[in-house]
Amino acid sequence: MEYVVILEEGETSVGAYVPDLPGCVAVAETRDEAVQLIKEAIELHIESLRENGEPIPAPHSFAEKVAV
Repeated sequence: MEYVVILEEGETSVGAYVPDLPGCVAVAETRDEAVQLIKEAIELHIESLRENGEPIPAPHSFAEKVAV
């Protein structure tokens, strides 16, 4: 599965979250580190859902840039 990940750059860190997996977040010092950490967070999040017998949300979000 592939999930959309939103990255937000702050003054001192980069945050990442997955709209289709509420609560699945990561924060790092660099973009590359944030991407690696959110990948690990997604894997752990899905593993936790499976272990608890909860449904795994199907990816349904998408992102698109809009020029203004």
